[in-house]
Amino acid sequence: MKSIWGNRIFLTVFVTDTLENIGIWIRNMALLYYVMETSGNNPTAVSLLTAIELVPILLFSIIGGALADRWNPKRTMMTGNLLSALSVLLIVYLLWHGMWVAVFFATFISAVVSQFSQPSSAKLLKRHIPEEHVGVAVSISQSMSALFLLGGPVIGSFFYEQWGIYPSLIAMAALFLLSTLILSLLPNAATAPEEQNGTLFSEIKAGFAYVKNHPSLRGIALAFACLGLASGLINPLEVFLVTERLQLPKESVQWFVALEGLGMLVGGVFASLSVQRLNSRFVITGGLIFFALSIVVEALSVWGVVTASMRFFTGIGMAFLEIVIGMRMIKFVDEAYVGRVNGTITPLLVGLMMIGSFAAGPLMQMTSLISVFVIAGAIVLVAAWGCSRIPWETASDAAALESKEAARSADSLPVHE
Repeated sequence: MKSIWGNRIFLTVFVTDTLENIGIWIRNMALLYYVMETSGNNPTAVSLLTAIELVPILLFSIIGGALADRWNPKRTMMTGNLLSALSVLLIVYLLWHGMWVAVFFATFISAVVSQFSQPSSAKLLKRHIPEEHVGVAVSISQSMSALFLLGGPVIGSFFYEQWGIYPSLIAMAALFLLSTLILSLLPNAATAPEEQNGTLFSEIKAGFAYVKNHPSLRGIALAFACLGLASGLINPLEVFLVTERLQLPKESVQWFVALEGLGMLVGGVFASLSVQRLNSRFVITGGLIFFALSIVVEALSVWGVVTASMRFFTGIGMAFLEIVIGMRMIKFVDEAYVGRVNGTITPLLVGLMMIGSFAAGPLMQMTSLISVFVIAGAIVLVAAWGCSRIPWETASDAAALESKEAARSADSLPVHE
């Protein structure tokens, strides 16, 4: 643990990610409250904020991942943060002149930019963190995400309630500018961009082939797809578990979400202590099975204690699951393909989550609340069954496979006389 904190690259990325998370939560809560107040609590306007965050992931993650593999990671992250800050300052100017719908533009730009910055951050970690420290680095990042899931809404709400929309957005822009300055401390020589050959389309195609040729990446893609569809089905309906099954006020849903975040934080801490001894097949398959069962138990439960306990332990299990998947993504994916692998797998999660969200309401009306949750649990069990049958290769197997692919690529190159 001490060794990872002594790594300058990791520490820089960690600090900048923390600043950006604070800024994002300030923006998220400020825009949410502002849109609700300005639109008269219009549900369409509120839901549009979420849609605008998800759509760019579908549209730009594949292109963003491929371009992130081409570009200098340091320069890409700095440019992305700078563009986010400038777009927010532009929104402040437009809001000052009465154009409140411009808040959707700010959300869209920030979501687009993140599709370029996130793969670049993963490339830096892949390049500069020793293999034996990757698991700890991923667990620390996951724990921070869980911590912000708990504290982010509080921070964002505090800023908006104390100072309003303009200071909140300016604070977000300032945090991203500060993050840009800190990223400038990264060494230039260590982050030189790789030389890429071929067209952008051919590189995207190579990214799909890379995922297809790696059994563990196929397993991760399957898990992401099923988790996305199942989450899309149950997330919009969780409030009905609280009101119909538990007979509690709708506002109580926030405490169950907080319990899951607390579980993820606790799970991240435990996973960081045992990450080197974790078995990928066992954690991923077992985590998916437990998640499937917890979905069904929560749907059947009429006791708040049971539902709360399942939500907490689900958070712990999901923390282990995310850490193992994240560790494999950094450890066993060749650096030249990090962006494209992210760009290939992420749209599966988001796209199917959106499909599930659209289908959740009509499916509940045609069947029942419990039926929808049972269907979601069955979908996750399909992912668990598929992952249990995949040969999760060791590090040496992955390296051998990459070497074979490199040899095949070299053999396929034309020979010039």
